[in-house]
Amino acid sequence: MTPTTIELIGTVLFAIAILHTFSTAFFEHLAHTRPAHAGLWHLLGEVEVVFGFWALVLVATMFFTDGAAAATHYLDSRNFTEPMFVFAIMVIAGTRPILHTATTGVRLLSKALPLPHNLSAYFTVLALVPVLGSFITEPAAMTLAALMLRDRFFRNGLSRRLQYATLGVLFVNVSIGGTLTPFAAPPVLMVAGTWNWDFPFMMENFGWKAAVVVISNALIATLLFRKELCRISTTARETTHGKVPRTMVILHLAFLGLVVLFAHHPVMFMGVFLFFLGIAQAYERHHDRLILREGLLVGFFLAGLVVLGGQQQWWLQPVLLSMNSDAVFFGATILTAFTDNAALTYLGSLVEGLSDGSKYALVAGAVTGGGLTIIANAPNPAGRAILRDHFENETVHPLGLFLAARYFYGCHCGCVWSGAACVDRPHHVGD
Repeated sequence: MTPTTIELIGTVLFAIAILHTFSTAFFEHLAHTRPAHAGLWHLLGEVEVVFGFWALVLVATMFFTDGAAAATHYLDSRNFTEPMFVFAIMVIAGTRPILHTATTGVRLLSKALPLPHNLSAYFTVLALVPVLGSFITEPAAMTLAALMLRDRFFRNGLSRRLQYATLGVLFVNVSIGGTLTPFAAPPVLMVAGTWNWDFPFMMENFGWKAAVVVISNALIATLLFRKELCRISTTARETTHGKVPRTMVILHLAFLGLVVLFAHHPVMFMGVFLFFLGIAQAYERHHDRLILREGLLVGFFLAGLVVLGGQQQWWLQPVLLSMNSDAVFFGATILTAFTDNAALTYLGSLVEGLSDGSKYALVAGAVTGGGLTIIANAPNPAGRAILRDHFENETVHPLGLFLAARYFYGCHCGCVWSGAACVDRPHHVGD
């Protein structure tokens, strides 16, 4: 496939944006050493701003090279449903009634485990909430888990190693924990309809493996850092969410459910979201600060990824077609570290002639690599936005995250990939 000029420019800008995500600490340093333009350097030091910024450069380039009509048509052809959905679900999931309900459930389950309180709470958040993402969606699970980890552990001062290990496990587990169903994980959602992957298929080929891996990763992290976790004071500072009326909890669960139900229909779920904002304003005493800023930044990040990602098909498609199923799995994992895994599987769904084994390999590689970088999986920026204030210089270093996530990726890679051989036979879903 011969790329057009704008496709080449889009790929170059995409590469620059990736390099920019690894350089945010440099811009934060400039903000402190060159205060005259501190605001600009702080802006460029926000990971969530990076892809939106370079997407703006791409659109501006289109205006100059192809004209306003072509640039506008390109933007109109992009699907921004996912960025809007992640924004809405993130804000609702981060409210006091939802967080109070989730925290109560985690606390009750952790008390039933034969472990010290801190260990059982840490394990439960990293094991239960990511699997819950298969039903409430991965962005909601990421938001809940990050908020609970922040309130229970990060606010009490964790070592650098434990910070990055926790973030790595969280990203990896959320990425694979949403594969029990065909609608919760963005990379699965992109292909489920096209390839007819229904609930039984997901449970048979992905779900049980995902549950085993999530529990194993959480247990390994808990045991590795058991000494430090046990040293945290039993009177550790947790956010006091206050008493929430049962009717308010039910109402917010309904809002969350409706947004999930209409995830493919932005007019519907944004209407529900606006109504939710009205209720939140009317009953402000039952709410903490809504995470609108964090949600908007994450939505901006994903929108930029959609704009830049639309210019990458010219090289992604031939790469996928040239690989066997084994190569597709590891290739998808590598590519996922540099592009959103949902965009990768979506492009794969457009490729005709992929075998069943290659389809499985593409999605398995995409979800197993979804925790390696901030941009690898759509919910990752949400988790980073919530927890970054507790990292040194309020910066999550990409290399630290990659090394932490890479360790747990190695722990679960074999389990997830083990099913490819049985999928590589003719398989009719829904029979």
